[in-house]
Amino acid sequence: MAEKFEMIAKTHQGLEGVLADELRAIGAEDINLTPKTVSFTGDQEMMYKANIQLRTALRILKPIYTFKARTEDEFYGQAKKYDWLGVMNVTQKFAVDSVINSEVFNHSRYVALKLKDAIADQFREKTGKRPFVDPKNPQIRIHINICEDDCTISLDSSGESLHRRGYRLAQDSSPINEVLAAGMILLSGWDGNSDFIDPMCGSGTILIEAGLIAHGIPPGLFRKHFGFENWFDFDETLLQQAYNDESMEREFNHSIIGSDISKRAVEISTENIRNAGLQKKIEVKIRSIFDFKPLNGKGIVITNPPYGDNLKKEQIESFYNQLGDCFKQHYTGYDIWLISNNFDAIKSIGLRPSKSIQLANGAMDCKLYRYSMYQGAQKEKVIKPKV
Repeated sequence: MAEKFEMIAKTHQGLEGVLADELRAIGAEDINLTPKTVSFTGDQEMMYKANIQLRTALRILKPIYTFKARTEDEFYGQAKKYDWLGVMNVTQKFAVDSVINSEVFNHSRYVALKLKDAIADQFREKTGKRPFVDPKNPQIRIHINICEDDCTISLDSSGESLHRRGYRLAQDSSPINEVLAAGMILLSGWDGNSDFIDPMCGSGTILIEAGLIAHGIPPGLFRKHFGFENWFDFDETLLQQAYNDESMEREFNHSIIGSDISKRAVEISTENIRNAGLQKKIEVKIRSIFDFKPLNGKGIVITNPPYGDNLKKEQIESFYNQLGDCFKQHYTGYDIWLISNNFDAIKSIGLRPSKSIQLANGAMDCKLYRYSMYQGAQKEKVIKPKV
């Protein structure tokens, strides 16, 4: 029986729950949620599947060494004790990422530097040579996490972040991260049983992630390489099994429709959709959201409207007000999901959200809002108190 070990999947704030659901669906065990991470256990095949099939994971880490340290010298000494020649060779370039939450260690870059020194010094003492550090394109990526004096060193099995699916070769301004886009769709509960619309589609990321979900296409199929392919125990046969697993595939009998007022955005999204092999499954047109009238019936809208970075306060509030009118008039029967970090402008939409979820888009704090456009939905009425 294959050996099982602990792994840690990193994600964005607010997506831990849907990532845990994804892990359960692929057979992971011992699932435990902490902020921005979900730990689980599984074997080597599970690690490969997690990298290929998970939509809301940014990285899959494999912890290899834990210890306590109270000083930088103690940290260096403990890190140097580990058998680094057992996980990499001197010809492989490496890099170190660090996450520090500690009063003992307060400079993450310095800790990363001490770990690099410990690895390089061990190689030099045992082989007479030292491996090169390459932060941009390493063959072995090492992760150090310190919480107070507890230190955990992990190997990064993903390599480049998993949000870099490989289909988005071009992007519009302010694109949404692929992992966040998939997370928004999973948080909405959309399961491919109704039409899907993004009327402000930009680079097409939300549309593509919806297409992958609707047809059960694993997001990792577009990746050219994973970090674990450089490990000593890499199993090509096992990777091909994971790639060829068609258990998630399914039929989709509804429409995925996108539009954007920008001709350039539609050109970019069309190219990205083609790269994802979904050109026959997603329809995109140049069109203002205010000119788009969806088919009557049931469906979902998930979109990333402008936050107003380049607009005056009055302009963005007017735009959101018009959005509210548009949804009220033309989207009866639809659930509308908007992500925004402009919490003042969102009030101008004039509709009461039935749900809001705290998320992060990069460094920006955002919220995902749901507006259920049932028959007769109308703008909130301001009731003045009786005097």
